[in-house]
Amino acid sequence: MKSTTPPTPSVLPHPSSDTRHPSSDTRQPPLLALFQKRIEGDDALLRLASLRFREAGLGAECYAESIEELEWLLGFWPNPDRPVVAHLKRELDVLVEADRDHIHDFAAAFGGRLCGLVIHDQPELATRPNRYRAALRAIGARLEAVPNSPPLFVEYATGLETALFVETLQALHDSERVSGCLDIGHLGLRQVRTAYAARHPGSDPCNLTPQSAELTSVIDDLQESVESALNLVLAVIEALAVPAKPLHFHLHDGHPLSTTSPFGVTDHLSFLDEIPIPFEHHGRCALPPMFGPCGLAAVVASALRGLGPERVSLSLEIHPVDGLLPLGHATPLFLHWLDKANAERMNHWLSVLQQNHNLLKALCHHARP
Repeated sequence: MKSTTPPTPSVLPHPSSDTRHPSSDTRQPPLLALFQKRIEGDDALLRLASLRFREAGLGAECYAESIEELEWLLGFWPNPDRPVVAHLKRELDVLVEADRDHIHDFAAAFGGRLCGLVIHDQPELATRPNRYRAALRAIGARLEAVPNSPPLFVEYATGLETALFVETLQALHDSERVSGCLDIGHLGLRQVRTAYAARHPGSDPCNLTPQSAELTSVIDDLQESVESALNLVLAVIEALAVPAKPLHFHLHDGHPLSTTSPFGVTDHLSFLDEIPIPFEHHGRCALPPMFGPCGLAAVVASALRGLGPERVSLSLEIHPVDGLLPLGHATPLFLHWLDKANAERMNHWLSVLQQNHNLLKALCHHARP
């Protein structure tokens, strides 16, 4: 929820003549993470996020339903030389003129200050593909007329057949300001479900839990399905690595058996997580997720090899998990809090983001083309 208390003013990202992927380090693509509360509390939580993002040198991906909300959120942004991507409201329908106007208005309001706008794909991509593509083309044409307009990234989010998503973006190859957001967790889980259903028709692996009675009998099929996720993601990257077209990535891990999300999903996990199970499998009581550090390394290498760092942006979309971390030198931000548990939860989440950022930064360094 947005606070009614105005934040302490801070400098917004400086306009640039090329706003697609600004970065102070030309050797690496822009690295971002979720810049939000996601945990109950007042604006001190955002000031804590501001501190930790500044310390890490991270860029931000901000969810905002209105121009006013994004302006408010950017008031906390501490890194004027780091990139910002705005994720617009999930309900946007590009077939509706008012929603196309909404996208245009965001681009016009933040021209030169954002390196991208993200929207979700929609079922019409499959049911009315020609009309859907025409709507995206129309948006792209309007954005080209906006000075310093950020590109629009269409995220794979609704779980449609991946081939349809790829074909749609390929059909828009000549639309300069419209490209794709590859959410590797969503793509991976779609592949896991498809592969598992081929072995167990009518079954959804995401209905399993570590306590499911049948898990011991299907664990090998489940893990083989999980392992197939990486190859699907790499194939999508290869298909969409078009010269001169940027791609944005949402990076997070997942596994059908994961139960840690406060939002009830089985993805948006850290790449450093494993999935505990109540029995041994190959000598361990934990399962690797879809990607892990090695899978993430393959994704980063494929993206940089196909596009180069100037046309790639990588955003860690990892959700909060249980855990408390003492505030340390950030304690003065919460002197007005009697119970600091949620502050320590936020600090723990931010530390998870920073750990994954350190991993991602190292992988980008070693994978530079």
